[in-house]
Amino acid sequence: MGIQTHILGYPRIGVKRELKFAEEAYWKGESTQAEFLEQAQAVEAANWQAQVDAGLALLTVGDFVFYDAILTQAVRLGVIPARFAESAKLNQVDQQFYLARGRAPDCSDVAALEMTKWFDTNYHYLVPEFTLNQEFHADFSDLLAQVDRAKAFNQPLKVVVPGLLTFLYLSRIVDGKAEKAAATACGCGSEHTEAAAGYIANHATLKFIDALVPIYAKLFDDLKARGVEYVQVDEPILVLDLAPEWQAAFERTYNLLQRRDGLKLIISTYFETLGENLNLAVNLPVAGLHIDITREKAGEFFWKKVIDQLPAHKILSLGLINGRSVWASDLVQLNDIVVTAEKSLGDRLWLSTGSSLLHVPVDLRSEQVPAEIEGKLAFARQKLDELVALANGNISENPALNFALQAAFDLQGQARQEPFTERYAAQQAKFNLPLLPTTTIGSFPQTAEIRAARAAWNKGNLSDADYEAAMKKEIAYAIEQQEQLGIDVFVHGEAERTDMVEYFAGLLDGFWLSKFGWVQSYGSRCVRPPIIVADITRPHAMTVKWITYANSLTDKIVKGMLTGPVTILNWSFPPAHRSRREVCLQLAEAIRQEVSDLQDAGVEIIQIDEAAFREALPLRTADRADYWDWTVKSFKHCSSSAKVDTQIHTHMCYSDFKDCLPQITAMDADVITIETSRSGLQLLEVFHQQGYPNAIGPGVYDIHSPRTPSADNMRVVIDGALKTIPAERLWVNPDCGLKTRNWDETCAALTEMVKMAKTVRAELEAKKATA
Repeated sequence: MGIQTHILGYPRIGVKRELKFAEEAYWKGESTQAEFLEQAQAVEAANWQAQVDAGLALLTVGDFVFYDAILTQAVRLGVIPARFAESAKLNQVDQQFYLARGRAPDCSDVAALEMTKWFDTNYHYLVPEFTLNQEFHADFSDLLAQVDRAKAFNQPLKVVVPGLLTFLYLSRIVDGKAEKAAATACGCGSEHTEAAAGYIANHATLKFIDALVPIYAKLFDDLKARGVEYVQVDEPILVLDLAPEWQAAFERTYNLLQRRDGLKLIISTYFETLGENLNLAVNLPVAGLHIDITREKAGEFFWKKVIDQLPAHKILSLGLINGRSVWASDLVQLNDIVVTAEKSLGDRLWLSTGSSLLHVPVDLRSEQVPAEIEGKLAFARQKLDELVALANGNISENPALNFALQAAFDLQGQARQEPFTERYAAQQAKFNLPLLPTTTIGSFPQTAEIRAARAAWNKGNLSDADYEAAMKKEIAYAIEQQEQLGIDVFVHGEAERTDMVEYFAGLLDGFWLSKFGWVQSYGSRCVRPPIIVADITRPHAMTVKWITYANSLTDKIVKGMLTGPVTILNWSFPPAHRSRREVCLQLAEAIRQEVSDLQDAGVEIIQIDEAAFREALPLRTADRADYWDWTVKSFKHCSSSAKVDTQIHTHMCYSDFKDCLPQITAMDADVITIETSRSGLQLLEVFHQQGYPNAIGPGVYDIHSPRTPSADNMRVVIDGALKTIPAERLWVNPDCGLKTRNWDETCAALTEMVKMAKTVRAELEAKKATA
């Protein structure tokens, strides 16, 4: 038997984003559920066909879900929070969308599940919510139906299932008594908290192991009955700094699950090496283990340690093909690893991608690649071919991968010299804003008219002058709406921008923008990450023209809107020729120049968005100091050209910032706007515990849900914030940009937001007057 090949997962959006468009049409009521499912299953079948065409030994089934795999697993297990009680009349498809969006047909609008980053990626997962007395009502009929459909391809199947312990680790308990329960879950009576993968582990969820083991066992038996031989059990938390309670839980759980005659469980890990969990992982009573060697440090050779300690009967799946990079693999170099591993493992060696291919675009064949990077790239479909070539020994040198050596790049980082208190006093005196000033995060709806004008312009059917006129019309409309709403600090709405990173990448030298290189971020939201192919420089001003025009339409302050260097880097595919640190510093210098030009053009408030500030933080605590050093340095450098009375804002969203407030404080932005609405005000508690000296705008409502919260709903956030942040340093804003909403939804929500701010403002001023 040759080397077995498989993947951990494949992009589920479709080559032309068919799943996205099918979902959105269904949500709008433009198609039936039967039509939606037919379109979704066509994408699913195309993914399977791609694996068959490439010649993979095993067909991966179960990685295809409609919104998010953790969300799907929660619904399969019946983990439905009480506020979604009306979901009982929905089937599983609509239940998933209800939990993710807070809206479903014939159901009341409610707050959606919290959404946060998947480990150190730009993908988002939905956080399951447990109660302390959680009960489970399992229904895996959708997964079993997938298996039945996949049998038509006449290939050996490998089914993907979220691991029991990873599912529990990424969930949270929402009861008021949860913190106390978490502190005593291990029985020692001491408090244990652990920050890893962007989430503080809630040890109380370990109590559900006994309830879930029989459910998983039944699922495995059902899969076996359908002729499935292999199950990929995703347990990526094995790469984290696990507390002893979780390590012990792995041994106990898999000892309970091991008796599955004829079914082979493969524990899958990714995004890092096993580290201190090596001995634990290799000795779990399962048939095999998958490791991601693409994240090993140069010269580490951790995979050799795994081979040395792996019991002689176990399969080892080596993740050799990088599931998060768009650069082609050096098959000659990787073949050396295969040859060495095969000598030790023989037919127990499997080859795979390091992680799911969910994180890269679907197919390079749709692109017109510039000559200078021809042969250097590989998207998901090409990675399948790389994997099979590696297994078959069909190896040849790729001369395109010989990157020229570059001289090291460094930058003497600059920073603003005046302390925040001095800056903020000068800014308040200059702006004369009311208490609790209202603003938005930057973008307004990307309407059909905007998209049509941009498409016509890109095709050459609309002149530059006509396109500019169309964008100015949209900017004028955004200014007009903000005037009517009574917003205090305006934005121009970003009509001219397709994406907050792609826009700047198109104006900076050193990037290549693919045409169809879409990647799922969450649900139906897809992004098209730029690819960094050379050193970054700024040939000319990028935003001054648009902000200057917006300023000419109003007497109100209009914020200049920039994307920060860390976010541009983290939401792009990094280069092969430079370190991430070097690229980030290059970007910081480009943004510093833009800040200076905006300031010279009379822009008084400049927002430098760092939505992805924490995103690429190393998963292990010991590896984080260097990351924080260059990310904080980069932000401070790009804002260093601001004068004392120029106010610098930044924005962060949908990540877990509980373990990095000192670094956020070190960024020293005058005002930070940050997501709090979906996360149940957890972040405000962190600010309360640790303190934050600068101004803050906690997001008062969730823009990713189509529901319109009331002013009273929004007030909960501000009342919570006032317990920690003085009113003089508190702003009111949504929790993210509004580009994905329509104008009706936007105006309805902002009307409630302004109403709430004015009410609280009046109460505070009245209280002050009578004090």
